[in-house]
Amino acid sequence: MIAPDHVTATGKNGPHVTRDTVPGNEERPDTKIRVRELRADEFPAADKTWVEYHETTGDPATDRIFAVFSRDRIVSLARCRRHPDGMDVDGIFTPVEYRRKGYSRLAVSALVEACHNDNLYMHAVRHLTGFYATMGFVPIEEKELPPTIRERYLWAGGNLEGAEVQPMFRKAGLFPD
Repeated sequence: MIAPDHVTATGKNGPHVTRDTVPGNEERPDTKIRVRELRADEFPAADKTWVEYHETTGDPATDRIFAVFSRDRIVSLARCRRHPDGMDVDGIFTPVEYRRKGYSRLAVSALVEACHNDNLYMHAVRHLTGFYATMGFVPIEEKELPPTIRERYLWAGGNLEGAEVQPMFRKAGLFPD
């Protein structure tokens, strides 16, 4: 069992107040949603959740993983991986039974807030580019990705359009007020 530490509430402009519940759930104390970065010894819990997501795993040497908890269960994850030439955001996953509740937004917002000192790159699934744009990510050309991050999609043979992914970039900095 993993004990959540704190909660990051998210408004239309990104993360802000630390709270015990997500806005709208204040009247229901049984619905505590918590968001925090995982410790290295908790990475196996993320790996277990990610089994459904391409069997993704975390590496404490390079990764920061942010989890959303409902009670003591991980309901969403987002990962930021350090490469020699940049930070790559990936592993954003919410199990089917927890989708459409804003949990991915909480996980990604916590990641962006915690990693705000670095430029962030990602390969976004095309139909989610609008979602990531709300957190400051903008579409870029594949050639604008740092080489080690670009290498992750070499299997697409230079055809990211056919792979249905869009490279995106977020300039270092906090969310605007």
